[in-house]
Amino acid sequence: MENSRRNLVLTGASRGIGHATVKRFSDAGWRIVTVSREAVPAECKRDPNWTHHITADLAVPAEVHGVVEQAAALLGDEPLHALINNAGFSPKAPSKERLGCLNGEIDDWRGVFELNFFTPLALARGLAGALASGKGTIVNITSIAGHYVHPFAGSAYSTSKAALSALTREMAAEFGALGVRVNAVAPGEIATAMLSPETEILIPRIPLHRLGTPEDVAATIFYLCGLDSAYVTGTEIFVTGGQHLY
Repeated sequence: MENSRRNLVLTGASRGIGHATVKRFSDAGWRIVTVSREAVPAECKRDPNWTHHITADLAVPAEVHGVVEQAAALLGDEPLHALINNAGFSPKAPSKERLGCLNGEIDDWRGVFELNFFTPLALARGLAGALASGKGTIVNITSIAGHYVHPFAGSAYSTSKAALSALTREMAAEFGALGVRVNAVAPGEIATAMLSPETEILIPRIPLHRLGTPEDVAATIFYLCGLDSAYVTGTEIFVTGGQHLY
């Protein structure tokens, strides 16, 4: 890796917000290491800034440890300038029923928290040295569902994202001593494959009267990883079109 390039590790990179974020950083010349359960998409292989793709199930702690080792090996002596914890999981009932506190399997809750909460913590701890070397930044992708009872997102997903919001504040306080900033982005109703088909009924409650795009979220992530946000840490930015106001 060349010293003049800024280095990024991004999880959940194969689709939606993750894919748009890869493009946003690539367009700015960042060198990118992606992580997801799927193999690297063909369009990433054609991207001259894509350095490496790590295929791993981030819901499995042993594989998370392996990701840290592989990412550290790829970086070598180079610093890490940004870690974006985007991978997430929201279980769905076969009947499309919202999974709440009474009808969701407890084992499913453990799996959701493993990926949505413990994995960002483990990656941040494992890559702390490289981030400190680059005076880098961590961006955790939370959710509007972490702040109120969402009609479609299940309780396990919502509470895991609320926990990730709190973790962001705690990490910002501790990682600041390393010169590393930690922030979060909380998307609202974003037009991705994860979105429920019924989501359109929520548009009247969105002040901007439209669904968000993955590019809307990617632009905010990019801002938090740049010099324009050099004095911003411990903050959660809502990319909701104003939906979080209600």
